[in-house]
Amino acid sequence: QRVSVEVLEHLEHLALVDFRDAEGVERLQKAIQFADQLHEVNTDGVEPMDSVLEDRCLYLREDDVTEGNCTKELLENAREKVEEYFVAPPGNIPLPKLEERETFLQGS
Repeated sequence: QRVSVEVLEHLEHLALVDFRDAEGVERLQKAIQFADQLHEVNTDGVEPMDSVLEDRCLYLREDDVTEGNCTKELLENAREKVEEYFVAPPGNIPLPKLEERETFLQGS
């Protein structure tokens, strides 16, 4: 099943993931094929669940801080930053123009 350019554009903006290379498109197509298997499962009469642990009481644990003061080390991972903040995509992921993507998809 082929993925259209419009679907790729929409998914890139939703997920902030770059599907520009053949590996990314192939991985997406495999994920869609895997998810399509869910259509074969008969769910008639099955009530939707809020959690897979509906029959158990979930207890909250104490939120103990085990490490911290690592802002400098974390910001070293950022492609772009402003003061002490990460700059979120689309600045980090330069998305190609629609016509560039059409050319790429014709080759895949």
